[in-house]
This record gives sequence, structure tokens and C-alpha cells, in this order.
Amino acid sequence: MSWLFGSALKSTMVDPSRALKGRDGYAYHVPATHTVLGTPLQGPWPEGTRTITLGLGCFWGAERAFWQLPGVVSTSVGYQGGFTPYPTYEEVCTGLTGHAEMVQVAYDPAVISDADLLRAFWESHDPTQGYRQGNDVGTQYRSAVYPTTPEQEAAARETLAAYQERLTRAGYGEITTEIRPAAEAGTYYYAEDYHQQYLDKNPNGYCGLGGTGVSCPRPLDA
Repeated sequence: MSWLFGSALKSTMVDPSRALKGRDGYAYHVPATHTVLGTPLQGPWPEGTRTITLGLGCFWGAERAFWQLPGVVSTSVGYQGGFTPYPTYEEVCTGLTGHAEMVQVAYDPAVISDADLLRAFWESHDPTQGYRQGNDVGTQYRSAVYPTTPEQEAAARETLAAYQERLTRAGYGEITTEIRPAAEAGTYYYAEDYHQQYLDKNPNGYCGLGGTGVSCPRPLDA
């Protein structure tokens, strides 16, 4: 999506002192219901549901990859990891908010484990590209994992180490994925209505999602 806004080609993280000011609330409507799953977009979800936010480039294709997984209760797209409160998409695309395009995944850990969800994350994009993903260039397209539990963070680091070994054997460089607790990454701001489940609303729309073709091993398959 970087071709939509020339300023989105920024590949240096903005200094917090230069970030856009933002606002005190959403400048747009956030829908209540997931168009594919029919579940609440913002919760509440069944007891025991876990959430995690994941960045793997353009969030249109990334969201679809997760709503198709068994055990996923709901997904949404939004902005996180930056400095500007309640940013708009156009502001994020300037590179002056510091946010990444993220997918929030709500899931049942009794059906899909933290590790299995994260393996899908690693295999769905190239986590070695820094501030880009394919043709989409800019800080908003960085690879990121913002876990909400210590168990998720441990699984993220364990699966990263296992995947790095596989990627190195395949000739790829170092993984650049940012991993930090969601509480440190700051508020997750839901994106505009038209971004939510974009590829359900626009089946032939731009996806941009592409993995390395290298599988992420299970613990006994390293």
C-alpha cells in the first residue's frame, strides 16, 4: 500500500518529539461486528480468550490469514507501537506517528496454541526485511509482535529462535521483528471501518502478503 502515499516511503523511525499530535478520540467510526466471523470486533469475547497484536506488513492480507485459522474468535486491524494518539490511516502513512499496521487476534488457546499462532505469523511474511515488506516500504510495515501475556512473549522468542535457524540455513539474514509487551507498545487503535476485513469486502483487493517459503519448526521438528 506504500504507493498510495509518497511520504509512506520513510524508513527511519520518527523521534517522539516530532510525532504528530493526534487527538482525544477516534475521528471515524469503528464497527462492532466482524464481517466474516460475526463476532464482536472489540469484544467482549468468551472467557479464556487471549489477544495478541501482530505486524507483518500490509494489514489487509495479514488479517485474512488469521481469521481463517481454527480457534480464532475475532480479528481486527489497527495501529500500535507509535506515539500519536488516535491516528488516522493518512497520518500513519506519513511515517510521523511511529505506528505499525497491526492485526489484533483474539483466539481460544484450547484450540490453537500460542506457538501455533506464532508459527503462522512467521510463515506468512519475511521477518528479515526491517522497515518494509515486499514492495511496501516504511516504518508502518515493520514486523512486530506485541504479546499480552508472559507465555505469549516466551513463545514468540522461542519460535523466533527456531525460525532463525531455518532461515539462516535457507540463506536469509537476521530476523528484525520487534518483540515487546503490548503494555510497552502502547494503545492499540482500531483502524477505519473500510480497513476492517478489507479482503472480505474487496475480494480482489491488494494483499501484499508473502512468506519466505521456509517453514517454522515445531519444538520436536527443529
